Amino acid sequence: MFKKILIANRGEIACRVIRTCRSMGIASVAVYSEADAEALHVQMADEAVLIGPAPSRESYLVMEKIIAAAKTTGAQAIHPGYGFLSENETFAKLVEDEGLVFIGPKYAAIASMGDKIASKKLAMASGVNTIPGYNEVILDAQQAVKIAQNIGYPVMLKASAGGGGKGLRVAFNDQQAEEGFI
Repeated sequence: MFKKILIANRGEIACRVIRTCRSMGIASVAVYSEADAEALHVQMADEAVLIGPAPSRESYLVMEKIIAAAKTTGAQAIHPGYGFLSENETFAKLVEDEGLVFIGPKYAAIASMGDKIASKKLAMASGVNTIPGYNEVILDAQQAVKIAQNIGYPVMLKASAGGGGKGLRVAFNDQQAEEGFI
């Protein structure tokens, strides 16, 4: 069991992790940007470390600052919460490389989650139900149209590396399938 965990997030998710740590007798470390200095997660945590200015790209998304905060405070593990760095394979690997524990999936699992084709194949191989469709790389718009015709409209087109619904297109006909691919 850990003695101290750093939460690499803010807001409600950080508060939830801090409450859980407290109930388990684990010390918590919050990180915060200048804009979050008075935030509830900062007040709730046993310790708090300023990691930069308000823009998240200068604070919550700077991996080196998160790692440094963990090492400075003696945290043994980092809980990423959700969003920010929680699905970043580079961060998960860096945490492990620095001798800390990433509380979440291993970096190899995160890498496979980022590739929608690989993750769907992994899910299917594990017996998880998936949406029927084409599970290989589609090379061009003409191939996308042919596949859509074989499946039957409407179809969803999704970039293999997209996330959070970004890049998702619905096509009801050949023209929309072609346009959605491009």
